[in-house]
Amino acid sequence: MNIEQLLASKVKEAINKHYEVEPENIEFQPTRKDFEGDITLVVFPMLKQIKTNPAKLAETIGNHLKDEVEEVADFNVVKGFLNIVISDRFYINFFNRVKDNEEFGIIPPQSDASGIMVEYSSPNTNKPLHLGHIRNNLLGYSVSEILKANGNKVHKVQVINDRGIHICKSMIAWEKFGNGETPESTGLKGDKLVGNYYVKFDQEYKKEIAQLIEEGKTEEQAKAEAPIFVAAQDMLRKWEANDPEVVALWSKMNQWVYDGFEKTYNSLGVDFDKNYYESETYLLGKDNVQKGLEEGVFFKKEDGSVWIDLSDEGLDEKIVLRSDGTAVYMTQDIGTAIQRFKDFDINQMVYTVGNEQEYHFKVLFLILKKLGYDWAESLYHLSYGMVDLPSGKMKSREGTVVDADDLIKEMADTAKNISEELGKLDGYSESEKEELYRIIGLGALKYYILKVDPRKRILFNPEESVDFQGNTGPFIQYTYARIQSILRKADFDTSKSLASDFKFHEKEKELIKQVQLFPETVGLAAENHSPALIANYTYELVKSFNSFYQNVPILGIDEEDEKIFRVQLSRLVANVIKSGFKLLGIEVPERM
Repeated sequence: MNIEQLLASKVKEAINKHYEVEPENIEFQPTRKDFEGDITLVVFPMLKQIKTNPAKLAETIGNHLKDEVEEVADFNVVKGFLNIVISDRFYINFFNRVKDNEEFGIIPPQSDASGIMVEYSSPNTNKPLHLGHIRNNLLGYSVSEILKANGNKVHKVQVINDRGIHICKSMIAWEKFGNGETPESTGLKGDKLVGNYYVKFDQEYKKEIAQLIEEGKTEEQAKAEAPIFVAAQDMLRKWEANDPEVVALWSKMNQWVYDGFEKTYNSLGVDFDKNYYESETYLLGKDNVQKGLEEGVFFKKEDGSVWIDLSDEGLDEKIVLRSDGTAVYMTQDIGTAIQRFKDFDINQMVYTVGNEQEYHFKVLFLILKKLGYDWAESLYHLSYGMVDLPSGKMKSREGTVVDADDLIKEMADTAKNISEELGKLDGYSESEKEELYRIIGLGALKYYILKVDPRKRILFNPEESVDFQGNTGPFIQYTYARIQSILRKADFDTSKSLASDFKFHEKEKELIKQVQLFPETVGLAAENHSPALIANYTYELVKSFNSFYQNVPILGIDEEDEKIFRVQLSRLVANVIKSGFKLLGIEVPERM
């Protein structure tokens, strides 16, 4: 039980005793710096249940806490706020308990823990990964790690969209214009090679449309009758009919893309426990639709198509099976969800998908609930905003996307340029420098994206992200490296525990209070599926450490107990920075 949980139970006890009421809402916040105290109880919300003066209510609760909780040294009341002073003894005991714990705040997976599946990435095999995929991957991976750090068993999966007309567009363009070139013959990553032919298709398609319009066709007719588009449609029909030649070409080109994706994932530092392929799942769900039809969940229209009416839930009608009996995306999503709960021992699932799909997931979750699956209540759409660039929106078919591999390289190059300007890397070998540029560049990219609430749209500026000052990844990495330098210089025994009568400097106490918030932050980040809470907590911790570092000498003092404690405190802060950044998928350098 942490201090807030202890105080909350005693606040309830005080209100029950004096007012015979069970409080609905107990809200704590850190005490403002201009008042004495460590934790502040906000009294105002309780006045809905308790008809009394806020200052009197706060005074009553404060006296009860001081009498009943040994950790409460004193209190003061400012209007409707009860500022609680926590005794130094509490912080001494806390510090002695956690000072050597490298995994402080992290709960290892429990034997009886929830099984949670997190789906992210979901790329198409007609193009390489781009900046939008990067946000998706970083969010999905980080949320997986945060859920795991709360004691859950987590399974990371992706759905690879490896079928459909878009895939056939790349295939037909390669067949017409590729002259048999391969990743090996061109030196290109396979996903880039295939993506080039997706762009090539669009270029040729536009030319053919223009020609047909010139010949007297309407735009609509030209789009439908353009030879290259007709050929792509024909190829899709052959694939669905399992034509050996088309399937062989599809398998070859998709493998090029899979190999390319794997290299990008390795560079980005993300991984998966299982891949699902749309070519294997697109027929799933049809049996479930039939079952739902029999049970009255769905209804059939005159043309034979199957629908669900969700107007009672404030939505509209949604098709789940076409009139020719073929599946739509909703059909396969129903089937895939059910299949996953068969494949894995899970009771929760998180879909990391952009906010343009919010309606789709509302419908999906409602359908699964109506089909009688209890676990539908625990499905969650981790909806996130798009990533924009100063130059504007990206378009894959026009080849104006920011390629993920190019961006990762650009970030390392930017880190190199800034590091060289600052002259920070004297004495490093070339290989050490390159590794450091990679760590700084990737850290800058990941932190810049993850520090923003997932629901918000991002305007991404690479140079701004690789700043060694402010709320950036490199600033936090530099602070970690600074602490490692202190620890390397501390060539004395630092194992001694704090004495029970130790007196803190105010900067030391501020830093311990900030460290103490880490487990709660990890819990809140899991509850809200928000890596931003971890990122911004880590920044606040680093600001607090730098204030401590600038105001309190660490190694340059004679008093042994203080020197040992300050080294221990620095080490604990470094451990928490490392843990927090690990949850974001960010490495920290030992030197910088």
